[in-house]
Amino acid sequence: MKSPLVFLLAILLFLPTLGRAQFETTRDSVVQLFGVVMTADSLIGIPAVSIVVKGQNRGTITNNQGVFSIVVLKGDQVEFSHVSYQGKIVSIPRNLVGNQYSIVQLLVADTVYLPATVLKPRPTPEQFARDFVNVQVPDDQYEIARKNTSATTRRLLLRTVPGDGAEATRMQMNKIANRAVYQGQTPPMNIFNPAAWADFIESWKRGDFKKKN
Repeated sequence: MKSPLVFLLAILLFLPTLGRAQFETTRDSVVQLFGVVMTADSLIGIPAVSIVVKGQNRGTITNNQGVFSIVVLKGDQVEFSHVSYQGKIVSIPRNLVGNQYSIVQLLVADTVYLPATVLKPRPTPEQFARDFVNVQVPDDQYEIARKNTSATTRRLLLRTVPGDGAEATRMQMNKIANRAVYQGQTPPMNIFNPAAWADFIESWKRGDFKKKN
């Protein structure tokens, strides 16, 4: 019975020593990285260079003279990036002696080639007037909506687009209701309805009864 008790006491006495050893190891791996970022051709400090520790949400930027300072760990990879220069990645040595590491990082300018631009002389007033009148202006959203909601477009869509379930049900219910209204008597004929004749004449003028190819 004494062996487990002795073992437990040994663990309790060893834990503080182990915690201190881990703390000392972590503290020894922390490095103060500082230095200056300069141009490779003229050795001028570059301001606003982003300095980010890869894989972590930590970073900083250089000041107006290109000077920076950041806390990292031994073995970290630090990325230097700027919109006008080529990026650079620096690895912190794992066997670094001490807790400070200075660096002078040179960045090479990133050359961007723009497409060629052709300059032409200004047109004469006659050419400008001709081109201005004949230019094809694309329809805006209001003009597209106006064309899509015109009477002709609605009639074409009415003929080609099938009705949905609600519309078919409503038409069927209207037919049933009409049959119920005129149950036991002859329903009226539209041949004697002036409004129906007016609709027929308008449809005939529009060419609704012409044979479609």
